Parts: sequence; C-alpha cells; structure tokens
Amino acid sequence: MSSAKVELYTTGWCGYCLRAKALLSRKTVEFAEYRVDEQPALRAEMEQRSHGARSVPQIFIDGHHVGGCDELHALERRGELDTLLGRG
Repeated sequence: MSSAKVELYTTGWCGYCLRAKALLSRKTVEFAEYRVDEQPALRAEMEQRSHGARSVPQIFIDGHHVGGCDELHALERRGELDTLLGRG
C-alpha cells in the first residue's frame, strides 16, 4: 500500500480522469477524489493549488502537483511513480 497522500480533482464525464484513476487502482493506490462538477467551489481550490491549471484531472501526491493524466502515465513509464508513492 502507498504511504503517500494522493489527491485527484475530477469530473464525472472525463475520460482522462477515468484513465488516471484506473492506473492508480491497478497499482492499489488509495486516493481522495474531489469532484469539481459536484462541488464547484473545489475548482477554484484546484486552480490555486495547480497554479492556474483548469483541466481535469489535476493530480497531487503528498501535496506536490504532478499534473494531469498524461503526466501521471509518463511518471509510470519512466519508473518514477512508485518512488513518488513511497514504494521505491
């Protein structure tokens, strides 16, 4: 199990959000999901934390802004995701 705190800002209809969650689920990583479509105030929080990023998902690991789905998958391909998750 991951010891890192993983947070995702998502919407219910976002394919990239689904891909990011699927990757984390395959790796048995627990994460907090913040649905900006259900709680609009979270979008402003997301934009502030991500230095203006407006697209979803926006992903944070231990408070560090990773980026979106493509960045998460790139970390996995480079073998760096497990390190960020406290597994390697």
